[in-house]
Amino acid sequence: MHRPIRTPTHAASTVLALALLGACAAPAPAHKGEVQGAEASTREWGQSDINRVATIAMRENLQALYRLADKLYRRNPTEWRKGGAPGRDEAVARLRTAIEQRSGWAPLQQRRDIDALALALAPEYADDRVAAFIHAVADMLIAAHGGKTEFFLIDGLDAQHLYNAARNLETAVWMLAQRRNARGGPLLLADEINAQERNLSYEREFGKIIARLDLLAQVTTEKYRRAVIGYVQGLAGGTFLQFLPVR
Repeated sequence: MHRPIRTPTHAASTVLALALLGACAAPAPAHKGEVQGAEASTREWGQSDINRVATIAMRENLQALYRLADKLYRRNPTEWRKGGAPGRDEAVARLRTAIEQRSGWAPLQQRRDIDALALALAPEYADDRVAAFIHAVADMLIAAHGGKTEFFLIDGLDAQHLYNAARNLETAVWMLAQRRNARGGPLLLADEINAQERNLSYEREFGKIIARLDLLAQVTTEKYRRAVIGYVQGLAGGTFLQFLPVR
């Protein structure tokens, strides 16, 4: 006895058709950018892998600081006016030039590294605090990298100094959020959480810098251990992993 072949009901067919139409009409995933690599240059011939990683990390950290300077100026426009700049863009550009030329910052009384950072976060500091803070952070980071922003085979990094820089930045970000000026307000308006807004973009940007420092510190520590392992592997490979003649 043959059983009749069952066909989909009209309702089921309608549901299937709507599902297919919905799948076809679903929007494509939003494009969120692509990895941007630097152009190749002859300078890379003088860099090891770790040199290249350190150079890229430093470049990204400085770019993050320039973005933070711009964001802080947007929320604290009185700061760039204190410094006498004609506008926010000019203030960021002037700050960037001072950092990349490794020149001091006059309102910081030519202090450098953590001494400059301490002054920039002092409640009584009355000049452009955005410029002072970003310049001091950048100077501290560069000092932790041996005073350099680009690294070659002859250069070495101290893992402990990188680790210390990450902890210093954590402390500085906490002080920026917790300390109050003479009027009882925050040193700078940055992250904000309230009923209408949740803006943690500053914390995320600082977090990326800290993460890169910690990773580079770990990679630097690994470098010497891996060099020994690589040497032993080379000896083992040269002794035991050679093909034998068959004729």
